[in-house]
Amino acid sequence: MKQENTVSAFLLGVSIFLGLSALGYLLSGAAMTYKEYERSVTVKGLSERELPADIVIWPIVFTKASNELGDLYSSIEDSTKKIRDFLVTKGIDSAEITVSTPSITDKSAQQYNDPGKADFRYTAIQTVTVYSSKVDLVRKVMTELAELGKQGIAFTAGDYQNQNEYIFTSLNKIKPEMIQEATTKAREVALKFAQDSNSKLGKIKQASQGQFEINPRDKNNPHIKKIRIVSTVEYYLSD
Repeated sequence: MKQENTVSAFLLGVSIFLGLSALGYLLSGAAMTYKEYERSVTVKGLSERELPADIVIWPIVFTKASNELGDLYSSIEDSTKKIRDFLVTKGIDSAEITVSTPSITDKSAQQYNDPGKADFRYTAIQTVTVYSSKVDLVRKVMTELAELGKQGIAFTAGDYQNQNEYIFTSLNKIKPEMIQEATTKAREVALKFAQDSNSKLGKIKQASQGQFEINPRDKNNPHIKKIRIVSTVEYYLSD
């Protein structure tokens, strides 16, 4: 009886040993697989384009002064008409020209101003704005504005609120191509890394697309836009 118990205990011990060994092997394989899937590389891909703006906003600002309010408004209307006619003559559509309400300052109504020292009681600032897709044409007309200066119109340099603007509105047309290029370049970098590390490039673990950036190419050429996008991609690596 004692011998039978000993044999049973031995067989039980062997079974437990074999079971633990098999479990250890399986767990080891799972750990190795898990470790393999944890290996990854994160890369970035860049796509850039330089393209001309397709919309221009050109504010033309001029000033007038007078001691008579009625004369001031008449002078503003006359100068505004000259500017509009000039622009249309140069090929700009009248529908692309808008005129704002003039800003009038009465110096005698200002609390801290001495009206006796002012040459004119009333001063006015008027803005005529061109909004056009004919960017090259408008840029050419900008250089010819001095012709109106000879007719007695005093133009003012654009301040912060009246700067020329150049806008690129065709982003949706180039988005797919640029995203594909950025992703392709990211994969090329990942493949090179995998080759250098004696690894194989696996599937994408995760990816993120940066925002499109549209900026002037440089301060002297604001009408030329630099468009860029950066894609970040993480790939699995295996031996």
